[in-house]
Amino acid sequence: MKVPIFNLEGQEIGKTDLPAVFKEPIREDLILRAFLATMSKKRQPYGVNVLAGKRTSAHYHGVRRTRYTMMGRELARLPRLHGQTVPYMMFRARFVPQAVKGREAHPPKVEKIWVQKINKKERRKAIKSAIAATASKECVLKRGHKIGDLQLPIVIDDRIQEIAKTKDILAILKKIGLENELKRLKKRKIGAHKYKVPRGPLFVITEDKGISKAVSNIPGVDICQIDKLGIEHLAPGGVCGRLTIFTKSAIEKLKGR
Repeated sequence: MKVPIFNLEGQEIGKTDLPAVFKEPIREDLILRAFLATMSKKRQPYGVNVLAGKRTSAHYHGVRRTRYTMMGRELARLPRLHGQTVPYMMFRARFVPQAVKGREAHPPKVEKIWVQKINKKERRKAIKSAIAATASKECVLKRGHKIGDLQLPIVIDDRIQEIAKTKDILAILKKIGLENELKRLKKRKIGAHKYKVPRGPLFVITEDKGISKAVSNIPGVDICQIDKLGIEHLAPGGVCGRLTIFTKSAIEKLKGR
């Protein structure tokens, strides 16, 4: 299958054959599994203080006919505070999980292993499948991207890697036909006390000659070199079909693989 190559003015200057990786079957289940395995490595272990709820003088008196005895007082046999001068504070239960200010029954522990494992071949196949999904118009539209009548994937001339100004990148995206996509990125949502910015296009390049500085100022738009391309770039949230813009040299490098 051939796709057009655009120059910086948004004009078609030729066509190129897509690598065989774009014919890979799209496995959404495998992509999600690989994404969760990747994100699990970034999770920080957490736990409570081992002495939380245990710093108390409460203890249990189980002997009959002694001072402060717990027997025959219609009280549950729990560790309680003793020797309090205030009447309502006497025999207040502590330490046990069901008591006020008691310890937690099953607290989170830092020893818990959060990392999810995935086979090397499965991870590679998931990345291939996510790359193939960038050429599927159905998957891209399902993610909410506004692409109009563009043929996917979008391939652009290597000169874009030398652009260092944000306004020039925005102008190129509009000339290609992604003006509605840029408008979509401006619609922020408020969730969990912060703004949620939609994920926009992903630039896949071979060499950074200043484009990373220009792209970093556009909310929702990311950039990645072809050698470091991962499942977290191609399928944010574990959902495949991200709108991806490849440079001509990035496509040629995929053919070599």
